[in-house]
Amino acid sequence: MSERNCRVFQAFNIEEGTQKWNDWHWQYRNRICDAKGLSRVLDISDAEKNEITTCLDRFRMAITPYYASLIDPFNLCDPVRLQAVPSIRETIVHPWEMNDPLDEERISPVTNIVHRYPDRVLFLVTKRCAVYCRHCTRRRLVGEEDSSISDEEIEAALEYIRSKPSIRDVLVSGGDPLTLSDGRLQVILSQLREIEHVEIIRIGTRVPVTMPMRITSELLTMLKKYQPIWINTHFNHPIELTDDSIQACAQIVDAGVPLGNQSVLLRGINDSVDIIKELMLKLIKARIRPYYLYQCDLNEGLEHFRTDVRTGVSIIRNLIGNISGFAIPTFVIDAPGGGGKIPISPDFLISIDNENAIMENYLGEIFHYPQPL
Repeated sequence: MSERNCRVFQAFNIEEGTQKWNDWHWQYRNRICDAKGLSRVLDISDAEKNEITTCLDRFRMAITPYYASLIDPFNLCDPVRLQAVPSIRETIVHPWEMNDPLDEERISPVTNIVHRYPDRVLFLVTKRCAVYCRHCTRRRLVGEEDSSISDEEIEAALEYIRSKPSIRDVLVSGGDPLTLSDGRLQVILSQLREIEHVEIIRIGTRVPVTMPMRITSELLTMLKKYQPIWINTHFNHPIELTDDSIQACAQIVDAGVPLGNQSVLLRGINDSVDIIKELMLKLIKARIRPYYLYQCDLNEGLEHFRTDVRTGVSIIRNLIGNISGFAIPTFVIDAPGGGGKIPISPDFLISIDNENAIMENYLGEIFHYPQPL
């Protein structure tokens, strides 16, 4: 057992690898949800306890014992700690920050459905997560109550999808849909699969990162019934790719479910070329395809997480040519006000006319490509 894990196991009077530790229901029931619980696994002052309690008036805290065990108790800048433990900076709201920066409520034709793009919808099936990430873009909803949506709400959402033949792709998200029981999730997936024009079902989940023991053989057997299913998860830092999380992801891929990753660029956590490069290479090694690298959204209280947009552009530019192309995510800004995801790319095209395209490669060398006659 590593030194960094000891206090968590001692706090719960449990040993790593035991039946309880590997039971996702136990992990979920024993989430750390207040300053008192957090003080059992981290050294926090009375002032910090008061600050955390103040923050919880705005957005709840929940940290699984597993995810807490990744925190170095001696490092205040630990990347897992910064993502999971409330900061008093969350209470500072700037004029440009918004409660619903992606304008999801405006484009929600029925409760729990967000219809931004012509051929796909977002289906929000629960408001709960295993861990409430401090940078959550949907913090206006997630964590407000530990509940899934009702049968009536599920039926209303499904009826909307049935009524729109243009919808070929449904992203099941929340909250985290894998906090639902296998049976509850199967009810939703089975009814989606019965809709003829729904070709693809995607699941957005962070449990491979925060509660990997949720990936059980029973879950995967159920998911295989409703292929094609794709899963996107959310690793933000190399330290999150533990033996447990890598094994969980391997089980998903071995079950025939493609697995992608969406990271958020976070100041002081992963906003460097070296960290993102290490993360992407570890993801590829674990058979997880890098998909998006998001600029942090303009949610209320998240200014301390946001980076200069030029940081993301520079990171992508320095990845190009230095790691395989399929290991490089697309850097995007989810446009404030509901404009959708906009790719933000380094500019390697210097000029173009009817005769030539003049380009710069990753080494800064200049090349001419003649246009066809």
